[in-house]
Amino acid sequence: MRLGRDFGWLWAAFAVSTAGSWLALDAFQLIAVLVLHSGAAQVSFLAAAGLAVGALLAVPLGPWIEFRRKRPAMVLSDLVRCAALLTLPLAYVLDALTFTQLVLVSVVVAAADIVFRAASGAHLKALVPDAGLLAANARFESTQWTATAVGPPLGGALIGAFGPLTTVLLDAVSYVLSAVGVRAIRAPEPKPASGTTGGRFKAFNAADIAEGWRHLWRQPRLRALFLNNSLVNALIMVGAPLMAVLLLDDLGLTPWQYGLVFGVPCLGGLAGSRLTGPLVRRYGERRVLLVSGTARACWPIGLAFVGPGVAGMLVVVFVEFGLITCCAVFNPVMAAERLRLTDDDRVARVLSAWTVTQRAVTAALTLVWGAFAALIGTRGALALAGVLLLATPLLLRGLRSPACTPRPAAPTLPE
Repeated sequence: MRLGRDFGWLWAAFAVSTAGSWLALDAFQLIAVLVLHSGAAQVSFLAAAGLAVGALLAVPLGPWIEFRRKRPAMVLSDLVRCAALLTLPLAYVLDALTFTQLVLVSVVVAAADIVFRAASGAHLKALVPDAGLLAANARFESTQWTATAVGPPLGGALIGAFGPLTTVLLDAVSYVLSAVGVRAIRAPEPKPASGTTGGRFKAFNAADIAEGWRHLWRQPRLRALFLNNSLVNALIMVGAPLMAVLLLDDLGLTPWQYGLVFGVPCLGGLAGSRLTGPLVRRYGERRVLLVSGTARACWPIGLAFVGPGVAGMLVVVFVEFGLITCCAVFNPVMAAERLRLTDDDRVARVLSAWTVTQRAVTAALTLVWGAFAALIGTRGALALAGVLLLATPLLLRGLRSPACTPRPAAPTLPE
């Protein structure tokens, strides 16, 4: 399906920034370990702080995005991320890099990332007709998994050859290229909505800040997707640091073997994103969401039973391939449905509320599962997350409710 030149620029901006992000995967943690010689507790704090504090800072930014032009907000967030990241290699060259700076940069990048996602999602709905939303999100999903498969191994090779700050510098450059891509979009941007005050948005207006969550909660189908996706993503992500400990420390895999067992399954993401369109055309969106949303919850428990050697590596590849394939089918359908069920004048606030909640829940559960691992062991914590995931499809029961038709955007007042 042809989505036009302007969508092509938006897609290119997404692709280049996503490639930079996956190239620099875990770069902050690697810098903390290899350059600052931080311990496990500090590295865990670094991972959680960026998500949690970045999400908290992004809460009032949802209305700020909603009531302003989306493309300037996207460009600004790209430039903020670039500037923040560039402070790291500069401090490294000056021998002034500190753990505190790493944490602050991770927070700024996380908050700016939420701004970009909310603004780009709202802009996508204005740029692409409803009939093209599924195709557009499938292309984003395919790009995401391509970058996931290629980025970390290539980033590891670059770090080994040129040092731990190399991928951070390349990630910063990717945000400049992303900003150039956004600026190249020529379609007139719709006039932004007005705030609840009837005029320009006033910062920290409580009604505007909370509207994203209220809108998510009012619609049964949107609420079901919101609760399910937030909990499923968090329970999957809590396993990432635990798997690193299990595979690298307990089972003695080398770094290249570790990258291999998580890189190869990303091919399932490409396959799943390609299958999305045909599956929806044959079975309908609701059935695809229910089946793929249920199937993705069944795989992670297998990670608790990974053994040593090649057989253990194959188990990880098999489990991750199945999980990623199901996620790659579910995610584009969910993203398209989320945009269709959201009023035009609430898209940015809804996407901000969604991302803030998801990252806050992930950060909190990551810390909790670290404590569980200390109490019941790494395998026990992985098994507990897997068992809880098996219950998450119950949250999708709300998809059986009839869809609510979003109301037209409220007329905006002259500026």
